[in-house]
Amino acid sequence: MSKGRKNGLYAGISEELSALMRTGWADTERHDLSLDEQAPHAARRRAALSARFPGERLVIPSGNLKVRSNDDTYPFRPYSGYVHMTGDRTRDGALVLEPLADGGHEAYCYQLPRDSRDDDEFWIGPHAELWMGRRRSLAESQRVLGLACRDVRTAAADLAASVSASGAPTRIVRGIDPALEAAVATDEERDAALEEALSDLRLVKDDWEIGELRKAVDSTVRGFTDVIGELSGAVASSERWIEGTFFRRARLEGNAVGYGSICAAGEHATIMHWTDNDGPVRPGDLLLLDAGVETRSLYTADVTRTLPISGTFTPLQRKVYDAVYEAQEAGFAAVKPGAAYSDFHEAAQRHLAARLVEWGFIEGPAERAYQLGLQRRFTMAGTGHMLGLDVHDCAQARNEGYVGGVLEPGMCLTVEPGLYFQPDDLTVPEEWRGIGVRIEDDLLVTADGHENLSAGLPRSSAEVEAWMARFAG
Repeated sequence: MSKGRKNGLYAGISEELSALMRTGWADTERHDLSLDEQAPHAARRRAALSARFPGERLVIPSGNLKVRSNDDTYPFRPYSGYVHMTGDRTRDGALVLEPLADGGHEAYCYQLPRDSRDDDEFWIGPHAELWMGRRRSLAESQRVLGLACRDVRTAAADLAASVSASGAPTRIVRGIDPALEAAVATDEERDAALEEALSDLRLVKDDWEIGELRKAVDSTVRGFTDVIGELSGAVASSERWIEGTFFRRARLEGNAVGYGSICAAGEHATIMHWTDNDGPVRPGDLLLLDAGVETRSLYTADVTRTLPISGTFTPLQRKVYDAVYEAQEAGFAAVKPGAAYSDFHEAAQRHLAARLVEWGFIEGPAERAYQLGLQRRFTMAGTGHMLGLDVHDCAQARNEGYVGGVLEPGMCLTVEPGLYFQPDDLTVPEEWRGIGVRIEDDLLVTADGHENLSAGLPRSSAEVEAWMARFAG
């Protein structure tokens, strides 16, 4: 929690002010709330988690506010495993699955309740609803989530007593809520298996989640279109303008951006995770824009386009762009049910290795270069990742279900090959240095292949140029 201020302007609170503040407030309890549309899906997810850990107590915190500066905090974003299991997005909460004699679990949720108007906490306390905004009451949360809700201020003591009384083994997701973690004696390796299971259960998306990902991608398409309009109108003179343009769409239609937007112009496009976004946007350069809208339910898109700032690729820029586009096409062809997860990565990387051999930048033959990983000097990263509540979703899942597994309908992943020629790379001709190209789309594995959720954005070099020309009039 924040430190508060040492040098406040008010020395104290008079009894008269305290009495005044406690009176004259309307009853604002909401009785019109109904079950959230995600609640039945969350209940099925909890049942699947319960089946993996019979006889064990499971604790999944939502997380707390983190200090940004003195008494200012970062915008709160809950732990994704908690959101997936509850549909709840509030801070200072925790889901508990309490073991039952039949091997199942009783699920209940700890929440921060509303402040009482019977004392001064609601306007000067550490959570101060009058400052921070109205929270749901426990009864309201119970109606929305379909879960019994308890006061989180007793959670640490409750859990410590439960652990002592029942003897049932307990697992908690570590690194989310230090106070709850300290209240239960758990084994680090066993706790890691809980987080692994929570990631496993997100690998295949249900219909509701797929709908949310479609919303995220559709908003992202509109955000990219906003940026194209600014580029074509010569309004965008800096990467920060690009960042702000996309962010405006994300805040209008969603919660925020799903990750720090990469708005990389010129040689910044060769930096995989360029998020400073403080450089100029100059005609003749390329702009690599990697951005995604996060919906209010916290599902995110992740899309990249590399755009000629002046509207037309130079011959060399087009040569690099087309090689990346062809590699992405090869990756797309490998995304289908039953295929190894790594097939799309290998197909794209083999294509890029062959191009780099052809251009004389690495020693062939192409298959030898690929097996030795020589192309990685210029491709750097893997070709994609799972997508969902996290931009790199399911990151703690078992290898045999993820990178070592096979694709199944309902999985959502990115395919994002790239080529990056660093400004100081003396192994390539000078005119290649500082060129960075990535093309990234969000693919849903279907029963008979895949669907490109981000197909609303042009991909080929000719389509990109035509797209930009339409906005330029």
